[in-house]
Amino acid sequence: MNRRSFVHRATATAAGFGILRTVEACAPPQSASPPPPLVPFPGTFTELRDRYFLYSLERNPVTSTYLGGDGYSPTLAAANSRLRDYRPESIAAELVFYRTMKASIGLTAPATLTPRDRADHELMNAQLDFLIRQIGVHRYHQRSLDTYVSEPFRGVDWQIQQMSELPGGLLGSEADWQQVVARTLATPAYLDVAKANLLAGKKAGLIPDRRMVQRDGIAGSASNAEYFRATLPRAAQRFIGARPFGPPMQAQILGAGIAAATAWEQFAAFLAATFDVNEAVDRYAAGELEYEWRVRNVLRDPRTALQLFEYGAEQVALYTGKMVEVAREFSREAKLNLRFGTPAENYAAVRRVMEFLSKDAPKDDDQLFKWYRDAGTRAVAYGREHKLFDIPATYRLDVVPTPPVLRSTIDAAYYPAPPLKKSGVGRFYLTPTGNDAAALRLNNFSSVADTAVHEGFPGHDWHFKYMTEHGAEISNIRWLTPGAVEDSASMWSDSMAIEGWALYTEELMSEPVPNHKYGFYSAGEYLYELQGQLLRAVRIRVDVGIHTGRMSFDQAVDYFTEHVSFLPGARLRVASDAEARAVTDGATRAIYRYSKWPTQAITYNLGKVAISELRDACRARTGAAFSPREFHERFMREGSIPAAYIRDQFLAACGTAAPP
Repeated sequence: MNRRSFVHRATATAAGFGILRTVEACAPPQSASPPPPLVPFPGTFTELRDRYFLYSLERNPVTSTYLGGDGYSPTLAAANSRLRDYRPESIAAELVFYRTMKASIGLTAPATLTPRDRADHELMNAQLDFLIRQIGVHRYHQRSLDTYVSEPFRGVDWQIQQMSELPGGLLGSEADWQQVVARTLATPAYLDVAKANLLAGKKAGLIPDRRMVQRDGIAGSASNAEYFRATLPRAAQRFIGARPFGPPMQAQILGAGIAAATAWEQFAAFLAATFDVNEAVDRYAAGELEYEWRVRNVLRDPRTALQLFEYGAEQVALYTGKMVEVAREFSREAKLNLRFGTPAENYAAVRRVMEFLSKDAPKDDDQLFKWYRDAGTRAVAYGREHKLFDIPATYRLDVVPTPPVLRSTIDAAYYPAPPLKKSGVGRFYLTPTGNDAAALRLNNFSSVADTAVHEGFPGHDWHFKYMTEHGAEISNIRWLTPGAVEDSASMWSDSMAIEGWALYTEELMSEPVPNHKYGFYSAGEYLYELQGQLLRAVRIRVDVGIHTGRMSFDQAVDYFTEHVSFLPGARLRVASDAEARAVTDGATRAIYRYSKWPTQAITYNLGKVAISELRDACRARTGAAFSPREFHERFMREGSIPAAYIRDQFLAACGTAAPP
């Protein structure tokens, strides 16, 4: 899956999401007449859940494409030709539906439901609360700039990725490509609505942060213009080939692409004229009240922002200490003669060890891909040997080159197949370096194993393929990503399970076994695994910090460079130090991402810990009969739902407590 001055607590906490100045600014005018009473929908909880799920995909066609909604219901086939309708009257109708649906499921007593349906009832309530709050309270569609920029590209890109593969490297049918044309042609009108909403938001004081305007808005629109004008027609020509429908279809795609590109260029000009990209005000912070609401009501974590902020520091100290310990041992065995002691000495020594490891780099991209594939093969064999999973003999982890259109945004990532239909294949993408020596050093031998575990096996690739295989056991709403799949409008509850699982498996594979102190990893590989854990710990500190006024943007960048890159003060040396400049650029991009996506950054660590605690509790109840394989497979069959929603029902099936 692809960075500011101090925000006073009074401002951050009195506002809801984003830049709202006061709670009153969120509320409807006092003179507004009360809404008509809601008339609950008829039906059982199962019927209401299905109605809500289908409605969600109908109203969010790009999400429907991502999930393969046309494989769930033929009524969703047309969704692949559309973009979301953001007109005010359409958004108002959504809000009425969500409020009515919440009232409707409120008539069902959870105690009357099965354990799994009780968890779904709780999850559905949380999703509806989020959507009602986002639309009705925060009016987020009036400032969701990155959403407007990302949806049209992702809708087309995901469509193409899901097309059936044909001999000769061809993709898709004539009907598939006609949907691409229709969705591309929908872009100009979509952007006209976006402009109107953003103007209404500006008038109401709902203004996106200048960094979002610059990066996602203006720069993102320029990238989209290039994609629709040039990249999409070239890709269509390659994937359609010489089939009879090719020439007229390619002409349609070219024409639609030019129209879309022109609209994107006009949108970029609109943004530049409408918003001040040089203003000094920071407008990214969620605020303490909103942040805690999300943590409590979405992620189901009872801690306050202050408690999470302190917890983040504890986790940073824990994983920093582990890295120093392993680096000291590695240094001794490699005879590097490094000095450990003070924090400054420890930071410098860890950097020296990582630099030493970076020298063992692949000679070219062919060797890089071989290393990743070999690491995946080793990981699968390790999972079988230690009975962590029941792995079919046919399972293979393949690593494929990232499609050219995605290479500017990802280095290594997993793109899942649409879980609701049979076509499409999940892929572990790795971006070729073009045999660039510096880029190859970043993919040195010791760094490969942990990435292969996280993105491949037993991380995302294995997780998604297992869930899809057992999709009949996973209720539909557990696949939903309310708000958006991945942008600032997202709810992020699914990330607790998805990213939490991937980080959990990284740590799982490091657990000691006989004759292997670091489990699956060598000492050098384990250092990179620990660095990954440390990164996710740092994210807690900075995400809470920047969204609750405990850190400024620049303070978060400084914290990141010190605790992830072990290069304190890098930001102050960017003018004279190339290494400091590169590290600071990377940290700035990371903090920008966190500034857009409140709470997403904390889901990795919190999700991992929730799974680990669930496993420990299950082991305590089961005793000697506990099976890691059974635990893992039962958890994966729950779908992409945070562990807190299923904890009670899950533990009830773990057996009685072990005798003392």
